[in-house]
Amino acid sequence: MGTQITQLYGIYNADGGLVGEARYVIGHLLGLTSCSLCDITHSPIRRKPEWDAMVATLNIPLTVLHRNELTPELSDWISAITLPAVVGKTKTGDFVLVLDAEGLEQPSGSVSAFQALLVEALDAL
Repeated sequence: MGTQITQLYGIYNADGGLVGEARYVIGHLLGLTSCSLCDITHSPIRRKPEWDAMVATLNIPLTVLHRNELTPELSDWISAITLPAVVGKTKTGDFVLVLDAEGLEQPSGSVSAFQALLVEALDAL
């Protein structure tokens, strides 16, 4: 599974922190904002336990980050990408798009469907 990838980053279409989280929740409730990765990783109340269980089974570390929590290097790289996204970092330090915003819509919030899609995408790299 994606042997050249050494790290995966799931990047939310939302900012972290108290203000960012509140802005997202309000925008989501009003239908002004959405993040399909948020729907996969979180229930309306908290992070899904099945998400944590799935991440523990992966052969590649997967870290989820809000768009305001990125390193400058990763932030520059994703500047032309519509979020949310899953990005891989290769052994050589390059970034590669693993799943784009459109692809993350497919699981419709399902952790198991996301896992299948992720494995398929990594195998295709």
